[in-house]
Amino acid sequence: MNAGFVAVHVSIFFVVWLGAMLPTTAFAADSPAPRVAVTVKPVHSLAALVMAGVGTPEILISGADSPHTHAVRPSEAKTIESAQLLFWIGPTLESSFAKPIAALARGKVISLLDAPGMQVLPIRAAGNIGEETDEKPGEPDPHVWLDPENARAMTRAIAAALEAADPAHAQAYAANAAEADRRLAALDAELREKLAPLRELPFIAYHDAYQYLERRYGLTDAGAVTLSPERAPGARRIDELRKIIKARQVRCVFTEPEFRPAIVRTLVAGTGAKIGTLDPEGAQIPAGPDFYFELMRRVAESLRGCLTPSAG
Repeated sequence: MNAGFVAVHVSIFFVVWLGAMLPTTAFAADSPAPRVAVTVKPVHSLAALVMAGVGTPEILISGADSPHTHAVRPSEAKTIESAQLLFWIGPTLESSFAKPIAALARGKVISLLDAPGMQVLPIRAAGNIGEETDEKPGEPDPHVWLDPENARAMTRAIAAALEAADPAHAQAYAANAAEADRRLAALDAELREKLAPLRELPFIAYHDAYQYLERRYGLTDAGAVTLSPERAPGARRIDELRKIIKARQVRCVFTEPEFRPAIVRTLVAGTGAKIGTLDPEGAQIPAGPDFYFELMRRVAESLRGCLTPSAG
């Protein structure tokens, strides 16, 4: 037999054998990412950071709808049903999704309110002003993302779930999570510097969504306009809040983009307090990986713009 012919066949055999012996993880980059669904934009932003270069999470509420009252669409129900992983804060926030998720989700559902390392605060009592609220004091306050330290804990939980569900891309998820954590730590330091001058300046928010931000940066809360963002305050509450504004020399009362400011204008009339706008869920910010950073910076700038003496 020709020696060259034998050598060629031996080489071909070796290449075929080597291909069969290589671990499948060598081709992991070609494997698809799992289908991931998230409910709200702050969570979507963190998941998108972890999945960068691997896949894109699907978001259920991309506009300005409240997660309490959002009407779940058929397309969103299909997304819930087809997702291999679904991340949400939990039923305290996304109450409109509680039943659809319980009935339709076939993949793993992860409540980030329960993520390791989360610092969860109870909903605060509204005071004896004689109005009822849909939110019950003592239950978990779901606005956890307004503390960047909680955002870091959520990012770690998202990465851990993705690594377990998709080992082929575990290294990418871990690297992305580490970079996201670095950015979140830098954001925390930036916000601490920006908000430090505001520590002793009381404000009133439209609804009580900011205690995580207040605790993190030592801000001073003087109350909330409404006990529930879906319910207008009554005359008695307006009267009590006007007394608080005058007694505590409240500098600013904040409304939110989706609510008409007429009630707030009535509240501050003749008190010397200014009107500002805070957007805790980023209704006016497009969803995406940089959403969280834009959200937190806008909240900080809104506070600074209304509370600092030089503003206005």
